[in-house]
Amino acid sequence: MAHVRRLPTPELDPLDVATDQVIAACDGDVRAAVRTLIVANGLLEAELSDVYAATSKGYARGVRRRDQD
Repeated sequence: MAHVRRLPTPELDPLDVATDQVIAACDGDVRAAVRTLIVANGLLEAELSDVYAATSKGYARGVRRRDQD
């Protein structure tokens, strides 16, 4: 029996996989996929803005208050 040489399987790029998943979730409509990602990005930006607003200025500068015993 002859030895069968197998080609190495290429590693999947996680970004390509995520791209395919978004397009598949939008039934192959690339325009809808882009629109969905723009909306999701806007929601993430709003959430990040809320986090910045809730974070104290001292904490953001790295100032730590000592615990009082």
